[in-house]
Amino acid sequence: MIIPVRCQSCNKPIAHLWEQYKERVAAGEDRGKVMTDLGLERYCCRAVFMGHVDLIDTIARFKKS
Repeated sequence: MIIPVRCQSCNKPIAHLWEQYKERVAAGEDRGKVMTDLGLERYCCRAVFMGHVDLIDTIARFKKS
């Protein structure tokens, strides 16, 4: 699954925040604090980030040639 460009509920642009979020969480920061720092205050936007599963590498293995 690829992170959506905008939140499906409130239409706020969120895709540009994904890389920063992923890097900071991998560094060991608290997920909730990172989302607050990035400006994701609404529960709908936060749910998109919390429920996202990064499958792009898995899907890329099955690309048709």
